[in-house]
Amino acid sequence: MDPKELGHEGNIVLIGMPGSGKSTIGIVLAKILNYDFIDVDLVIQQRCDKTLQRLIDGLGPAGFIQVENEVLKSLDFQHTVISTGGSAVYSHEAIGHLSQEGVIVYLQVDLPELEERLSDFTERGVVMRQEGAMSLEALYDERVPLYERFADVTVDINGLSITEAANAVRSALQLG
Repeated sequence: MDPKELGHEGNIVLIGMPGSGKSTIGIVLAKILNYDFIDVDLVIQQRCDKTLQRLIDGLGPAGFIQVENEVLKSLDFQHTVISTGGSAVYSHEAIGHLSQEGVIVYLQVDLPELEERLSDFTERGVVMRQEGAMSLEALYDERVPLYERFADVTVDINGLSITEAANAVRSALQLG
Protein backbone atom coordinates (compact mmCIF):
# COMPACT_ATOMS: atom_id res chain seq x y z
CA MET A 1 0.00 0.00 0.00
CA ASP A 2 1.28 3.44 -0.87
CA PRO A 3 1.40 5.56 2.31
CA LYS A 4 -0.77 8.14 0.51
CA GLU A 5 -3.52 5.49 0.47
CA LEU A 6 -3.50 5.50 4.27
CA GLY A 7 -5.37 8.76 4.26
CA HIS A 8 -4.97 12.40 3.35
CA GLU A 9 -1.65 12.80 5.17
CA GLY A 10 -0.44 9.20 5.26
CA ASN A 11 -0.71 8.93 9.05
CA ILE A 12 -1.30 5.81 11.11
CA VAL A 13 -3.62 6.42 14.07
CA LEU A 14 -3.48 3.83 16.86
CA ILE A 15 -6.55 3.29 19.05
CA GLY A 16 -7.19 0.73 21.76
CA MET A 17 -7.57 0.04 25.44
CA PRO A 18 -5.21 1.39 28.08
CA GLY A 19 -2.37 -1.10 28.29
CA SER A 20 -2.73 -2.27 24.69
CA GLY A 21 0.67 -0.80 23.86
CA LYS A 22 -0.33 2.10 21.61
CA SER A 23 2.63 4.26 22.65
CA THR A 24 5.28 1.56 22.81
CA ILE A 25 4.19 -0.20 19.62
CA GLY A 26 3.77 3.21 17.98
CA ILE A 27 7.39 4.17 18.64
CA VAL A 28 8.69 0.89 17.20
CA LEU A 29 6.32 1.09 14.22
CA ALA A 30 7.48 4.64 13.49
CA LYS A 31 11.11 3.49 13.53
CA ILE A 32 10.36 0.53 11.23
CA LEU A 33 8.52 2.76 8.73
CA ASN A 34 10.74 5.83 9.10
CA TYR A 35 7.72 7.86 10.27
CA ASP A 36 7.47 10.49 12.97
CA PHE A 37 5.73 9.59 16.23
CA ILE A 38 3.38 11.57 18.47
CA ASP A 39 1.75 10.49 21.73
CA VAL A 40 -1.46 12.47 22.17
CA ASP A 41 -1.53 11.88 25.94
CA LEU A 42 1.84 13.61 26.22
CA VAL A 43 0.65 16.49 24.01
CA ILE A 44 -2.35 16.97 26.31
CA GLN A 45 -0.13 16.91 29.41
CA GLN A 46 2.29 19.42 27.89
CA ARG A 47 -0.44 21.80 26.72
CA CYS A 48 -2.22 21.70 30.07
CA ASP A 49 0.91 21.37 32.25
CA LYS A 50 -0.74 18.61 34.32
CA THR A 51 -0.75 14.84 34.38
CA LEU A 52 -3.71 13.11 32.78
CA GLN A 53 -4.98 11.95 36.17
CA ARG A 54 -4.86 15.49 37.59
CA LEU A 55 -6.72 16.78 34.53
CA ILE A 56 -9.41 14.11 34.89
CA ASP A 57 -9.69 14.78 38.62
CA GLY A 58 -9.97 18.54 38.05
CA LEU A 59 -12.16 18.62 34.96
CA GLY A 60 -14.14 15.42 35.37
CA PRO A 61 -14.51 12.91 32.56
CA ALA A 62 -16.63 15.16 30.34
CA GLY A 63 -14.25 18.10 30.74
CA PHE A 64 -11.24 15.94 29.96
CA ILE A 65 -12.91 14.49 26.86
CA GLN A 66 -13.57 18.05 25.69
CA VAL A 67 -9.87 18.96 26.11
CA GLU A 68 -8.82 15.73 24.38
CA ASN A 69 -11.25 16.47 21.54
CA GLU A 70 -9.76 19.93 20.98
CA VAL A 71 -6.21 18.56 20.98
CA LEU A 72 -7.10 15.73 18.59
CA LYS A 73 -8.88 18.10 16.19
CA SER A 74 -5.81 20.36 16.14
CA LEU A 75 -3.41 17.62 15.03
CA ASP A 76 -1.88 18.20 11.62
CA PHE A 77 0.93 15.81 10.81
CA GLN A 78 2.25 13.95 7.79
CA HIS A 79 3.71 10.43 7.77
CA THR A 80 3.30 10.14 11.52
CA VAL A 81 2.28 7.31 13.81
CA ILE A 82 -0.22 8.88 16.23
CA SER A 83 -0.87 7.15 19.54
CA THR A 84 -4.20 8.32 20.91
CA GLY A 85 -5.48 8.03 24.44
CA GLY A 86 -7.87 5.15 25.00
CA SER A 87 -10.75 7.59 25.41
CA ALA A 88 -10.29 9.24 22.00
CA VAL A 89 -13.22 7.20 20.68
CA TYR A 90 -15.61 9.11 22.95
CA SER A 91 -15.30 12.11 20.63
CA HIS A 92 -16.90 11.44 17.25
CA GLU A 93 -15.68 14.82 16.03
CA ALA A 94 -12.05 14.06 16.86
CA ILE A 95 -12.22 10.54 15.40
CA GLY A 96 -13.74 12.02 12.24
CA HIS A 97 -10.78 14.38 11.96
CA LEU A 98 -8.27 11.60 12.57
CA SER A 99 -9.91 9.37 9.95
CA GLN A 100 -9.39 12.14 7.39
CA GLU A 101 -5.73 12.40 8.43
CA GLY A 102 -4.88 8.71 8.14
CA VAL A 103 -5.85 5.10 8.71
CA ILE A 104 -7.23 4.17 12.13
CA VAL A 105 -5.75 0.95 13.50
CA TYR A 106 -7.36 -0.76 16.49
CA LEU A 107 -4.81 -2.68 18.55
CA GLN A 108 -7.04 -5.48 19.80
CA VAL A 109 -6.10 -7.14 23.08
CA ASP A 110 -8.35 -9.57 24.93
CA LEU A 111 -9.51 -8.75 28.46
CA PRO A 112 -7.47 -11.49 30.21
CA GLU A 113 -4.24 -10.17 28.67
CA LEU A 114 -5.12 -6.60 29.63
CA GLU A 115 -5.77 -7.74 33.20
CA GLU A 116 -2.26 -9.23 33.27
CA ARG A 117 -0.72 -6.04 31.89
CA LEU A 118 -2.60 -3.62 34.14
CA SER A 119 -2.31 -4.34 37.83
CA ASP A 120 -3.81 -0.95 38.80
CA PHE A 121 -5.21 0.97 35.86
CA THR A 122 -6.79 3.62 38.10
CA GLU A 123 -3.44 5.46 38.35
CA ARG A 124 -2.94 5.69 34.57
CA GLY A 125 -5.22 8.65 33.91
CA VAL A 126 -8.05 6.56 32.49
CA VAL A 127 -11.31 8.30 31.64
CA MET A 128 -14.35 6.53 33.06
CA ARG A 129 -17.67 8.05 32.11
CA GLN A 130 -19.60 6.21 34.83
CA GLU A 131 -19.65 7.66 38.32
CA GLY A 132 -17.63 5.84 40.94
CA ALA A 133 -15.19 3.00 40.44
CA MET A 134 -15.42 1.15 37.16
CA SER A 135 -13.89 -2.25 36.62
CA LEU A 136 -11.53 -2.93 33.76
CA GLU A 137 -14.11 -5.38 32.40
CA ALA A 138 -16.86 -2.73 32.39
CA LEU A 139 -14.53 -0.24 30.69
CA TYR A 140 -13.57 -2.91 28.13
CA ASP A 141 -17.23 -3.73 27.44
CA GLU A 142 -18.01 -0.02 26.96
CA ARG A 143 -15.08 0.83 24.68
CA VAL A 144 -14.53 -2.23 22.46
CA PRO A 145 -17.65 -1.59 20.33
CA LEU A 146 -16.41 1.98 19.76
CA TYR A 147 -12.93 0.81 18.74
CA GLU A 148 -14.47 -1.71 16.37
CA ARG A 149 -16.80 0.89 14.86
CA PHE A 150 -14.11 3.49 14.14
CA ALA A 151 -11.25 1.20 13.08
CA ASP A 152 -10.27 0.95 9.44
CA VAL A 153 -8.05 -2.00 10.36
CA THR A 154 -8.05 -4.26 13.43
CA VAL A 155 -4.83 -6.01 14.43
CA ASP A 156 -4.96 -8.78 17.05
CA ILE A 157 -1.80 -8.35 19.12
CA ASN A 158 -2.55 -10.88 21.85
CA GLY A 159 0.61 -12.66 22.95
CA LEU A 160 2.89 -10.68 20.61
CA SER A 161 6.07 -8.90 21.60
CA ILE A 162 6.31 -5.17 20.89
CA THR A 163 8.30 -5.74 17.69
CA GLU A 164 5.99 -8.56 16.56
CA ALA A 165 2.97 -6.31 17.16
CA ALA A 166 4.54 -3.42 15.21
CA ASN A 167 5.32 -5.79 12.33
CA ALA A 168 1.74 -7.14 12.48
CA VAL A 169 0.43 -3.59 12.03
CA ARG A 170 2.86 -2.99 9.17
CA SER A 171 1.75 -6.24 7.50
CA ALA A 172 -1.94 -5.46 8.01
CA LEU A 173 -1.38 -2.11 6.26
CA GLN A 174 0.72 -3.80 3.58
CA LEU A 175 3.60 -1.39 4.12
CA GLY A 176 7.25 -2.22 3.56
